[in-house]
Amino acid sequence: MSGPPGEGGPNLPVDPATVLAGARAVLDANWRPEGYTVPNTSVYPFQWLWDSCFHAVTWAALGEGGRARRELAHLFRTQSPLGFVPHVDYEHDPAHHAEFWRREGHSAITQPPMFGHAVAELHRRGVVVDDLVAPATRAFDFLVRHRARIDELVSLCHPWESGGDDCPRWDHWCPGGWDRRRWYDVKGELVAAIEHAADGSPLANPAFRVASCGFNALVAFNARELAEVTGDATLTAAADELVGALDARWDGELRTWVDAGDSEGTSGRTRTLDALLPVLVSRRADAVEATFADLLDPAAFDGACGPAGVHREEPTFAPRTYWRGPAWPQLTYLFWVAAVRRGRDGDAAALGAMLQRGALASGWAEYWDPDDGVGLGAAPQSWAALAAVVALRSPEG
Repeated sequence: MSGPPGEGGPNLPVDPATVLAGARAVLDANWRPEGYTVPNTSVYPFQWLWDSCFHAVTWAALGEGGRARRELAHLFRTQSPLGFVPHVDYEHDPAHHAEFWRREGHSAITQPPMFGHAVAELHRRGVVVDDLVAPATRAFDFLVRHRARIDELVSLCHPWESGGDDCPRWDHWCPGGWDRRRWYDVKGELVAAIEHAADGSPLANPAFRVASCGFNALVAFNARELAEVTGDATLTAAADELVGALDARWDGELRTWVDAGDSEGTSGRTRTLDALLPVLVSRRADAVEATFADLLDPAAFDGACGPAGVHREEPTFAPRTYWRGPAWPQLTYLFWVAAVRRGRDGDAAALGAMLQRGALASGWAEYWDPDDGVGLGAAPQSWAALAAVVALRSPEG
């Protein structure tokens, strides 16, 4: 599981120049001539939705606006007539996992719509995004108008749509306690239960009734980002409605947002890092203060190399188990963005240092131990290059 030896450690100072050079090397090695960056050449040799959005953000920050725009343009290649964007594009091997998904060429589910933020970031850096606006807008239209709702929030059709595949928030659907092999079987069964529109777009899943607060926060955040570029008042209104529904689900005692649906009274209350993503959009000052306090509290989420994926007091916390405790670069980046947007310079500096430190210590891994930065999953993984975005904003960058 461990990646190659890193270039630093959890207690060493971060050199932004080293971060920038390493990030560019990772992205260059994983770039494909068709116009996108694979997450990892052996483990993830296809195009993934939210990965590509983060890649585009980083390419743009590194001054490669052309590659950034091509990455997003290629992402919408498999968009359905209804606006659904699949989470994986199997361009070079259309039959790959075709039996599992019951279709060829791409997956049957989506992922967090980070293309709103990506388009906005490119636009802020002077990259022309005119051809990206229409497909991105259609993708949000699909989510907010056609996807099933639960308590006014957009529902998931599969755990993988959240991005947090094995997150403890889904343990409600793994009777008898979470087990990796049992959960793998359940995830396959949940694919078969998805209800689709005539064009194949996933609309609902009666076997997985959940509206994730983390996913809805990313829908709202990205919708607002795109609306800043387009001035789309309808998109802004849809985002505001989601924010209102999210803020009603803050639990002050647990200090987390609680998912809607069948797991509301069970695993949907688990204190996980992704459940704090509403801090990107929340209007609740108490929730914002509590979230940033816990992100930087060593007894809660804080780690030298990034916030842990699960609260340290949760019985499910396992710092080196996939989505059950490690630090994830894309989540650390999003909380850094939240801190920057809210003018919390001290919090932003702390989170930014964690991201850079973790990327270097892990050898640019997919995810890593939050305390010592030991690399986990695939390495090098392209979204770890997000550390360069932080490095470029630092005084030394």
